[in-house]
Amino acid sequence: MKLNTAQKLWPRESAIQRAKALRESGKTIVFTNGCFDILHAGHVQYLNEAAALGHFFIVGLNTDASVQRLDKSPARPLQSQESRAKVMASLGFVDAVVLFDEDTPEALIREINPHVLVKGADYSIDQIAGAPFVLSQGGKVKTIALLPGFSTTSIEQKILRAHGLDQ
Repeated sequence: MKLNTAQKLWPRESAIQRAKALRESGKTIVFTNGCFDILHAGHVQYLNEAAALGHFFIVGLNTDASVQRLDKSPARPLQSQESRAKVMASLGFVDAVVLFDEDTPEALIREINPHVLVKGADYSIDQIAGAPFVLSQGGKVKTIALLPGFSTTSIEQKILRAHGLDQ
């Protein structure tokens, strides 16, 4: 079976309307967000665990401009938002991918109004954008343990070392 990833790439307005319909039909909406610049085993494990927390899993993906403002590295993002979105949408347990251009996903979270908001355990609940809103709506905020030794930054550094470009 071939997967049409384009069906999972939702414009923001469509995502808001579809999330409302899912909510009305009794489906539990799970939301997470991130850059997901180089998808690795840590991401896959985290996303799979997040998806298992409900019926419908939406991933908010930082646009290229948003990633650059996060100041992770001058070279980031390493892949375009279109490429990152297609890779994310190719995961069978991801139901929808929505780009956001703001510095945080707070506005998108308010618009989607998920039942469960998920981030990695490297964040405390008080550091998670949108957590107070989700909790005020009767939702849950969950953190998921990260797979040790996996991060996009560590992969980027390994590549630079392999080419003698680390400093």
